[in-house]
Amino acid sequence: MIVANAAVSMLWAANAHAVEMSDTFQVHGFMSQALIVTDHNDFFGPSSDGGGSLEYTELGLNASFRPLNNVLVAGQLLARQAGDIQELNDIELDYGVIDYQFYSSSNMTSGVQLGRFKNPLGLYNQTRDIAITRPSILLPQSIYFDRTRKPALSADGVSSYLEKPLNNGVLRFQIGAGKPRMDSQSEVSAFGRDDLGSYSGKTSYIGQLRYEHDGGGMILAMTYANVNARLDSKPSGPGSGRFSFQPWIFSFQYNRESWSVTSEYALRHVKSSGFSEPYNYEATGESWYIQFTRRLSADWQWLVRYDSLVTNKADRAGSDYEERTGRPAYTRYAKDWTTGLQWQPYSRFLISSEFHNIEGTGWVPFQDASEISSQEKYWNMLLFQVSYFF
Repeated sequence: MIVANAAVSMLWAANAHAVEMSDTFQVHGFMSQALIVTDHNDFFGPSSDGGGSLEYTELGLNASFRPLNNVLVAGQLLARQAGDIQELNDIELDYGVIDYQFYSSSNMTSGVQLGRFKNPLGLYNQTRDIAITRPSILLPQSIYFDRTRKPALSADGVSSYLEKPLNNGVLRFQIGAGKPRMDSQSEVSAFGRDDLGSYSGKTSYIGQLRYEHDGGGMILAMTYANVNARLDSKPSGPGSGRFSFQPWIFSFQYNRESWSVTSEYALRHVKSSGFSEPYNYEATGESWYIQFTRRLSADWQWLVRYDSLVTNKADRAGSDYEERTGRPAYTRYAKDWTTGLQWQPYSRFLISSEFHNIEGTGWVPFQDASEISSQEKYWNMLLFQVSYFF
């Protein structure tokens, strides 16, 4: 509540000051609160308890202005509660860039962004924090992992972009280099625990080629990233070494007035090296989903989606992993059927609900590998969310 009050106070102050500063000065924000109920496997707090979990809250405030016609300064503060992964009082700079557009004509636009830029990862990553831009409360977890959200979301460095209008479409290219933001959950995802030493991002790269046909009637995109990190081990740890992650993501969306079909497919190569056993490993995972959304009316939308994750293509069912480690095979994959409804009674207010029927726990966040033993193979999740935008 303190963060919400602060966000509202900042909003009114900024609005009162906007006219005085510049006609280009803008402030926007959002607030979202969710209730999550599961029959097994806690997700963002004690969701499997009788009353469910209210530990999924998002509060954001962003501002932008143009000191020059070809320069944009923009940033966003975010306060987010996501179970034990992130605390609401841990306010962070979600992104903050100086965008210099050094060339602009009717045939092409190009520019560069300096600062903390959003990664062009797939179709949804650059706007994933804002509920109104998501087709569902949770994005497909096989590609948009919430347990590795921080390094996926943004990086500190430089990003350049080019936009080229074509006869009946627009071609966009973006490439960036910088240091990803690692956190304890990223370390847990890489090594199964977060007490091995100091885990930090190293220079990484990302690029996306995107084509939008006929005003967004069809969207095609291809994304590649080379994400690097280093663990400086404690004396009692596995020794210092490196972790790398290279995903290829192929995205497709087809839009009509009352319905849309979206699908993304990813190959994810991961490797850790320089450590003592069992912390050295290498694998190629596979992720994909297919999603159908139907706009029932001006303010109602329905969704159905199937989402699949395999941690290692060479061991799809996880049986080799279970034999080698003694941990359940179903922690290495996830199959998720989702259906949901969104109701937007007016432009600034959104009410969402969705139901997940899941086999496997391949993308479930956890703080320590010991939690895996209490997870169930088959489980269901029900979510409700109320969101406000300004």
